[in-house]
Amino acid sequence: MNFGTTLAISASGLSAQSARLQVIAENLANAASTGGAPGSNPYRRQTITFGDRFDRTLKTQLVSVDQIGHDRSPFPVKYDPSNPAANAQGYVKLPNVNSFVELMDMQQAQRSYDANLSVMNATRGMLTRTLSLI
Repeated sequence: MNFGTTLAISASGLSAQSARLQVIAENLANAASTGGAPGSNPYRRQTITFGDRFDRTLKTQLVSVDQIGHDRSPFPVKYDPSNPAANAQGYVKLPNVNSFVELMDMQQAQRSYDANLSVMNATRGMLTRTLSLI
């Protein structure tokens, strides 16, 4: 296998996991963001899906972000009539972000990122040793 191909595959994994971490960070940052007007919708959790794409130059499959979408699960509600986003009955819609789920996703993304980085470091080490033989 070509070292450049291996590095490109790992780099695509790093890029995908970096995008995943950005989505998680946005979800966590907005976990308490309610709407601004009575009865309005709060922040809706974002989701990310990956897909594979064939790189014709390298003749291999690389991972890429397929799409960033929105979680369609219902918003939880809380009784808080003093909140400016409360509806006529006094209920406020809260974001559908579960911090525990986001933290678990973040841990998994970090592990995947670290694994891809380890592959890159191992490949670089093999390449360096091969070049030193020449």
